[in-house]
Amino acid sequence: MLSNLTPKSLSKILSLADFEVLAKKKLPTPLFEYVSGGCEDGQSVKANRQSFSEYEFRTRVLVDISKRSQDITLFGKQYASPLGIAPMGITALTSYQGDLVLAKAARDANIPAIMSGSSLIKMEEVAAAAPDTWFQAYLPGKVEEIEPLIDRVKVAGFKNLVITVDVACPSNRENNIRAGFSTPLRPDLKLVWEGITHPRWFYGVLLKTLIHHGMPHFENNYAKRGAPIISKNVIRDFSDRGYLTWEHVEQIRKHWDGPMILKGILNPLDAQKAMQVGIDGVIVSNHGGRQLDGSVSPLRVLPQIVDIFKGGPVMLDGGVYRGTDLLKAMALGASCVFIGRPFNYAACVGGQAGVSHAIKLMQKEISRGMAYLGIKSLNEINPSYLIDVARGKV
Repeated sequence: MLSNLTPKSLSKILSLADFEVLAKKKLPTPLFEYVSGGCEDGQSVKANRQSFSEYEFRTRVLVDISKRSQDITLFGKQYASPLGIAPMGITALTSYQGDLVLAKAARDANIPAIMSGSSLIKMEEVAAAAPDTWFQAYLPGKVEEIEPLIDRVKVAGFKNLVITVDVACPSNRENNIRAGFSTPLRPDLKLVWEGITHPRWFYGVLLKTLIHHGMPHFENNYAKRGAPIISKNVIRDFSDRGYLTWEHVEQIRKHWDGPMILKGILNPLDAQKAMQVGIDGVIVSNHGGRQLDGSVSPLRVLPQIVDIFKGGPVMLDGGVYRGTDLLKAMALGASCVFIGRPFNYAACVGGQAGVSHAIKLMQKEISRGMAYLGIKSLNEINPSYLIDVARGKV
């Protein structure tokens, strides 16, 4: 009763959305709301999903698609599919050793995974277990702590560095407050009751973590270990980053030898600046609708970013739940699509096997979509395969 789903049970999960239903039952309400929610009225969360319905496919028939491949190449490495695992904070609270679970599943499937800087497992452990994992950094609140953090990432063995740039100040996540989730985590009577009434999470994640690893800390915000998740210092660790400018990005660019990616680009002007300072790739993202409510959905601005940024791959995250969503993004120019929440839910209900199952579901949907579009390689897909229903464009 307290274990993750069995392979037989996983076979009954037919889509990424199915994982969300099961995760809602397993997770305490504050944790589920933290993962599922956005900020304020949730307009951007809804828009991220809605944007994909604004496009429809024009299929091709009688094309030999018997030998089709969804391989892609990013930064000199070939991957099995154009989907990746987006960085998500505190996944070790929603599934046991969550960061390792996600990284290992991506390793075995040969797809990219990005480890979050707001993680509770040391980056060195993840890099050792899955060496091709990318690392996503939230830059420290003090300038003098930036380079030591980047040095630590480099020594740990990460090859690709992702800097999230859309976190100028803390966002207004009212749903977290209403649900009882806070940073630092406050173990009050409500949270205790939530744990008791969700025994699979209490015994399989929280108690197991405390017994084997002790109180979780934010491990990777600095060159040194961060504060425990229940410490008041956590607020200080996630202070405003309003001082950050392009000069700091240029500073890191000079300090980091490998591929460097900026995540959180929505404006073509920022894409142009990123190219000018030598950034190797960008991820078009509105942080899953978790920062500024009303921010444009990534898919709607993707073509503009692709037209401007020529320095490397333009990637996307936000609102992707189906292989057809991914194919629409690729038709509009995305080189790879990252998925966050659904993989978090998959880890929650099924551990590494759950994430692997979620990856396979997406790969099957991608392959099936390619067949109906009449393409053997993802290099063939382009805007001509889409109709922009919302704007009446063909």
